[in-house]
This record gives sequence, C-alpha cells and structure tokens, in this order.
Amino acid sequence: MPELPEVECVVRSLRPWLEGSRISAVEIRSRLAAGGDPASLCRFLAGRRIASARRRGKFILFELAPGFCAIHLRMTGRLLWNGGTGPYTRAVFELDRGRLLLDDVRQFARIYAGLDLPETVAKLGPEPLELTAAEFRGRLLARRGRIKAVLLDQRFLAGLGNIYVDEALHRARIHPLQPAGTLTARRAEGLHGAIVEVLSEAIAAGGSSISDYVDGMGARGAFQLQHRVYGRGGEACPRCGAAVRRIAVAQRGTHFCPRCQRLQ
Repeated sequence: MPELPEVECVVRSLRPWLEGSRISAVEIRSRLAAGGDPASLCRFLAGRRIASARRRGKFILFELAPGFCAIHLRMTGRLLWNGGTGPYTRAVFELDRGRLLLDDVRQFARIYAGLDLPETVAKLGPEPLELTAAEFRGRLLARRGRIKAVLLDQRFLAGLGNIYVDEALHRARIHPLQPAGTLTARRAEGLHGAIVEVLSEAIAAGGSSISDYVDGMGARGAFQLQHRVYGRGGEACPRCGAAVRRIAVAQRGTHFCPRCQRLQ
C-alpha cells in the first residue's frame, strides 16, 4: 500500500497540472471505486475547479471550489496523468488541461467527494513531519499498546505504514513489541527523529516501488534499495550482521533485528 512518501510523491508530480484546472466530466468504470454510487459522484465533481492538491495521511486530497475530493489508493491504485486507458482503469477525470486516470488491479482504491471533508480524513491524527518531538512523546505516554501497532494507527499519526514503521524502529533501535508508554524521553525523541529522517529520505528518493507504485507521471521510486530491514527477513542486519527476523504484529508482517532492537 502506498504510504506517506509515495502519496506525497504522487501529489507533487500531479500538482502543477491539477491546481487551477476544471473537471469537465468524470467517468466511473467500477462501482466499487465510487463507493457504490457512481452517478452521484460524477454529478458532484463535474464542473468544479481544483483549487489545491495536497496529501493528508495516505489520502490524496483535492480542495474544490467548493467541496472536496479524496482518493485513497489502497493496495494497488495508481493515479496517472494523461495515461492510456486499459482493463484496470477504474475512473477517468477529464480536465481542461488533460485527463487523470485511476488504475487499480484489485479494485480496492476509493474516491470520496462532497461539500465537507470526508469523515475518514477528518479523523486522521497529526502529520508526522509536522509534529515536534515533545508532542510526539506526549502522545506516546497516553498509549498502552505495542509501539508498532501504535504507529500504524492512523488516529495516532497519519500516513505511516508497515514499511516506514519497520525502518524507523530499526534506526531508533526499538523493538516493535515495546510498549509505547514505556519509552523514555530520550528514546521517544530518537524515534521521532528516525521517523522524520526515514520519511524525508524516502520522499527524496521518490518513494518505495516494491510492486505497483509509480508516481503520477509513471516514474518508479528508488527507496526500496535503501531498506534496512523491511522485506529482508533472514538477511544480515546492515548495522550488526545478525539475521533480520520476521514476526507478526497487529496482523502485519514485521521485520526487525533481534540484536539491535532488544525488548526492554
């Protein structure tokens, strides 16, 4: 699933083409993509201008004049500018500057639109790149769950997913099963720094293209080449040489180094 860096890269690649453009028509080719009501979605979007395009958590958010359109790419969704339609095209946005396609092999991607911000977006937690270390520590103290599960909770922080939680925990030398509320101020500050660092590096590298992800121009990311533990079960930890382990946390495959990331 595209996480914060990937969605940020999609938005940055599309923003110059979308902002200020007007949606002339929308064609929905999958009822699932429109939440089961394609006609209402198309009527609402037709004729509206995209005032701004930005990211909120893992959502691509268009602020319309008036209203909102939010797109969640889920597992295999892609937004492509002026791409060619194909068997997996689920929606086509016709704009006065070109067209925007939503392609999705597995039909998990969703489009939300209305005058108010969608509830799923409104309930998101703060952005990790905008939160101070002190604010992050304060939020951790109120949580009793395991740190991996807490960081995956979109109400705690918006945009983090399996890849970047594993990578940040490894950099901060924190075990994924460590209770969140037990982290000292020093370790919490270190984790906050690791989250900011790994997200910033991933954005600079264009995101992680592990399977389906490309940005809005069809370009693949390169940060998967810099993963230290994610997807590297059984390989040597780049810091200490111990074999990276894979366990399940919060029903997610989780990768960590048992020597660098000891449970305390």
